[in-house]
Amino acid sequence: MTHYVKAWILALGLILTPAAALAQDALPAAPDVDAAPVAASVESEAPATEASAAPGLDPALYTPMKPTEGVGMPKDGGFDFQPQVSPTGEQAKWINNAILLPIMIGICLFVLVLLLVVMVRYRKSANPEASKTTHNTFIEVVWTVIPVLILLVIAVPSISLLAKQFEPAPDDVLTVKVTGYQWYWGYSYPDNGDFEVISNMLPEDEAKARGETPLFAVDNRMVIPVGEPVKLLITSADVIHSFAVPSAWFKLDAVPGRINEKVLQIDKVGVYYGQCSELCGVRHGFMPITIEVLPKDKFNDWVRANGGTVKGDEPAEASGDESGGDDVAADATASDDTITQGEPADAAAAAN
Repeated sequence: MTHYVKAWILALGLILTPAAALAQDALPAAPDVDAAPVAASVESEAPATEASAAPGLDPALYTPMKPTEGVGMPKDGGFDFQPQVSPTGEQAKWINNAILLPIMIGICLFVLVLLLVVMVRYRKSANPEASKTTHNTFIEVVWTVIPVLILLVIAVPSISLLAKQFEPAPDDVLTVKVTGYQWYWGYSYPDNGDFEVISNMLPEDEAKARGETPLFAVDNRMVIPVGEPVKLLITSADVIHSFAVPSAWFKLDAVPGRINEKVLQIDKVGVYYGQCSELCGVRHGFMPITIEVLPKDKFNDWVRANGGTVKGDEPAEASGDESGGDDVAADATASDDTITQGEPADAAAAAN
């Protein structure tokens, strides 16, 4: 009887699973805490809302770069790694093509030849009486020493690559905090005023209108300068995500309650795509990553367009504010003196 009860419970669970998935699918893509106040003030402050909408897309300071077909993205019929644009990616691809592939091909051909030799030379018709040999010291030494040497050949460059991938970031480099949400990404720039960019996947029609690949295009990209190491602080707000960009040979988990650090450096200007690579829920396949790499001056313009600050601008702005404040105070004092001296005593007393 208990088996029937368990079967009915299992069947009921399978029936309700699609409904639960659809309920999650209907959730908003990015439940940003600032979304409610903005929506509430649309009617009362429509002109101001329109003027401040999407500051990162202000064409006066920043226009999103169009991606290059086949670069920084998967392509139909591809059978190799994506073209690498980072120093670690270039080293890793070299290890694969120059060391691992030749070793694998050589071992496969060697085993194939041995199988053919055994099939022909030691077939039953040619050897009606099987050999009674059980041990061969020379062969045992060979098949022990050669695999050890092969592993050493693989280990030396591999350990070097692993160490290089997790070298600490240099001092005074750009820091970007990456936060994974269900199911979108947030990018904070603490060195540039601590503003945050929320990145959601674009609908298919809008992605095509922008000339981008559907399922990869986002409304707001993570932008970094070209040729400079960037310290990424990666964490999660809910479940485990994984920040992965194949063309930069970059992958690091985003774990709730933990900050993982890794350096990202991309040496070519362009747009590069990735995706969350850790199963994180029903919309796991719909939280893409888009990194736009710009020259330093254009990166600074993008920061300013998003309301951030650039280090080189801060002293000038501060000194300008101080001098401006002094000028305003001096003008106010001068105007007060002029009014007091030029007016009759009664008018001055009334003003006071």
